[in-house]
Amino acid sequence: MKLRHPTHIHWASSLGALTLRGLLATLRFRYYALGPDVNPYHCPPGTRYIYAFWHEMLLLPALRFARPDIRVLISTHADGELIAQVCRKLGFGLVRGSSTRGGTEALREMLDESRAHFAITPDGPRGPRRQAQLGVVFLAARTGLPIVPLGLSFSRAWRANSWDRFAIPQPFSRAVCVSGELIEVPARSSRADLEVYRQRLEAALAHATALAEQHAGHCPPAAPPVSRTPAAARPELGERAAI
Repeated sequence: MKLRHPTHIHWASSLGALTLRGLLATLRFRYYALGPDVNPYHCPPGTRYIYAFWHEMLLLPALRFARPDIRVLISTHADGELIAQVCRKLGFGLVRGSSTRGGTEALREMLDESRAHFAITPDGPRGPRRQAQLGVVFLAARTGLPIVPLGLSFSRAWRANSWDRFAIPQPFSRAVCVSGELIEVPARSSRADLEVYRQRLEAALAHATALAEQHAGHCPPAAPPVSRTPAAARPELGERAAI
């Protein structure tokens, strides 16, 4: 049954946020950087990014990096309301809109923003799964902000029967984040240029996701990290290792 009544959404999102905070305490987190350290907790003042990751992994950044100066683009569809309220209660700022509804207003709001990072799922809100759309590349061209491709994975997760196979981490599983090289889109890019950058973003997300899945234990990593936190120690927020 889908929730539509505001009261039901309020209580469901409050319970969901509380449950997810408890779940966070059990996860073992690892961060690997292919390029610069783009952890929002380590960014110098004035540095801003557009973080891009697949829709199915929305819970990992929501659990680990939720803060008011990271604004998440969430669809205005009824199905997105519960996710939006959970993200708000976890601490994210919100921008409401998508490529199919409210997109113009959302773009205007993001262009007017001068302090926050943005977090966007390029294949949302309704897919196709793991196929980047042009929106995030267009936003990068208009704002001048670099895109950070993020590959995310859990070692063990429940999967929803949805278009994106939405991932819910199981308690005490490993959570892995791999950040790729920054992608900067020139302001005067033509539509053909934007398509080139869209393909580059999609490839970078696929590469980072494959590495994250390898280091989460889905298959042996192609190359071990140069340095990492000892396995016995639970890393603090934002701890970084290089691949």
